[in-house]
Amino acid sequence: MTYTAGYRTTPLGTGVSTGHAAKTGKHLAAPTEIHNVTPQLLDAASALTNPGSLLSPCDEILAPYDLEVSNSPAEGYRALGLSNGICNAALAEFNPDYAVGSRVHVINGMGVTLGDSVIGLTALVAIKTRFPHVSFTIYRPAHAPGYVERLYELAAPLLGSVVDLPVKLDAIPYNELRIDLGNHLFWPKFASLPMIDFFLGAMGIKADEVPAIDKRNHWLNELVLPRPRALKGDYVLLCPTASTPVRSIPVPMHKDFVKALWERYRLPIAGFGAIDHPHYADLTSNAPDTADFLAWIKHAAYLVAPDTAAIHIAAGFNIPTTAFFTTIAPDLRVRDYPRCKAVSLLVPELEGIQASNRATDMELVGRAYRELRIDTDFSGFA
Repeated sequence: MTYTAGYRTTPLGTGVSTGHAAKTGKHLAAPTEIHNVTPQLLDAASALTNPGSLLSPCDEILAPYDLEVSNSPAEGYRALGLSNGICNAALAEFNPDYAVGSRVHVINGMGVTLGDSVIGLTALVAIKTRFPHVSFTIYRPAHAPGYVERLYELAAPLLGSVVDLPVKLDAIPYNELRIDLGNHLFWPKFASLPMIDFFLGAMGIKADEVPAIDKRNHWLNELVLPRPRALKGDYVLLCPTASTPVRSIPVPMHKDFVKALWERYRLPIAGFGAIDHPHYADLTSNAPDTADFLAWIKHAAYLVAPDTAAIHIAAGFNIPTTAFFTTIAPDLRVRDYPRCKAVSLLVPELEGIQASNRATDMELVGRAYRELRIDTDFSGFA
């Protein structure tokens, strides 16, 4: 499935001169000693958690995610690493000169969730804004969810092309910039940086050199989206379900949220799932495609969500939002969104947890939500 529309890696802290790149007329060709490196075989656990993509015995690049979700054996693979001059910011800093060359190969980017993908693509758009001549080829896990892949299909005309992994290592030209973002969940900086700063850094860009306005996902406005027709007039959109229960609004409280939002805004409440309330509309049947999901957010008067995918999308369309956080610091996700009111619930016992549905954890989350003050936490966006 394809949708169409010389540099050097160095040990951490040493850096590379972009001036030298310009002088050579390339991205700085990879040195011979890196080109000839033969990585050692990984055991299964190391392959699945490798901070980067993998090489098969027949020199195909593939995503650890594809091995995991397809229940394929994970033995016999090597880390792609820095072999053949490929860049990986988890292993070594690099300083690409995007003014030189016209095509960039993004290997195994930008994750397999909708939210990560929105932000990862924002990083690419920020680069293209500064260097309009650059075109990206994005190599994606073959087994990524279809609704996530649909976002890349929609974005391809803005950025370049999207290609499924695996691909042969030697099918990607050696004289073009090749950046591996594989398995970024296992990169140390992913848990400690604002997500947009992480993705910019993974592309060799200093985040503080990119204006905040270019970190707000406004490229979403350039997508061709359908016009929602199931509702007439303004509506409040409630997206209570995040990627894991510990980050979601507890199901028993969904009706309470609809009631509170109705009383606060006197607008119909809509969402994607059944909630028994006379002022609520389930849009599930009217959102069969990712483009429809984006469109419902685009035309909302207001969004309430713990779901960071919806929050990132709302920021792109400048939709006022209240965002709830239980296990992660809000600044890591919404620092650059001026119309987002972040509510950090007091559950210090769960700080840093990536996923959980344990009953004890869910009780802590439920208690924190029950202690919310509606007048305080939904104010400011009439």
